[in-house]
Amino acid sequence: MTELVVISGKGGTGKTSIVACFAALYKDKVLADCDVDAANLHLVIDASVRHRETFTGGKKAVILADLCTGCGECERACRFDAVMANAHNGNLDVFRIDPIACEGCGVCMLVCPADAIEFNDAVNGEWFVSETRDGPMVHAKLGIAESNSGKLVSLVRNQARIMAEERDLKLILIDGPPGIGCPVIASITGTDLVLVVTEPTLSGLHDLERVRQLSNHFQIKTVACINKCDLNPNMSSQIEQHCRENGIEVVGRIPYDNAVTGAQIQGISVVEYCDTPVSREIRHMWERVSRILALNAIAPHQRSP
Repeated sequence: MTELVVISGKGGTGKTSIVACFAALYKDKVLADCDVDAANLHLVIDASVRHRETFTGGKKAVILADLCTGCGECERACRFDAVMANAHNGNLDVFRIDPIACEGCGVCMLVCPADAIEFNDAVNGEWFVSETRDGPMVHAKLGIAESNSGKLVSLVRNQARIMAEERDLKLILIDGPPGIGCPVIASITGTDLVLVVTEPTLSGLHDLERVRQLSNHFQIKTVACINKCDLNPNMSSQIEQHCRENGIEVVGRIPYDNAVTGAQIQGISVVEYCDTPVSREIRHMWERVSRILALNAIAPHQRSP
């Protein structure tokens, strides 16, 4: 089983569009959308949810008002200002926990002399198993202002592995989150290849270097794709030079094309939408990536635009 993850230094570089194209060009795979804070791969590949479960990644404290004596020990111990005075049966000295501010550390429960605080599992989001026109997909949705995105990414990847083993599929194709934080680390750890999508801007070069350092730390082979490369040819040349100096193969040089927007409006990938320079370059990029991954067959299953 092989794992390919597509990431970028920031959002909006086109990584999800590229993953959708790869999904259309290779049949023998499971999709995993690990951008759990803003998952949108399902919008492009027509996902139909077949299974869903809640995700519990942490705990939250709850004060039992009937047992609270109002001593204030929890308020003094909390370092996140999550404990606040609360009126209960006319008693203003009873306290409550703000669930948004609570970090789930459990200190309040340890210091409470009245055993008036419960420490319960917190529901942080949901994860899904869907069927798409391009095969099975595991994806998730983190709740608003919820934490533990790294744990949710790990869960999505684990479920994708289980599905790949059950269906004897060769590839796990991962749409990773942007940046270099915890969810990105959870997305790339243990994968076979990282494809970084960047843009021909100074910030794109900076983001590429940050992601390169991260993947190097985990000793994962990294290749790059320059999206909208013709918008700033000089900057594209600088990025290519930077890649050569750091041993990164540039596997894709994708030109700007309004057809990408047209494909998104139709809810399909651009390689399914039309045959233009952008779709042809993405096909060639997939051929280069599949050779690096030593996949036996490209196996495109094309549909008419």
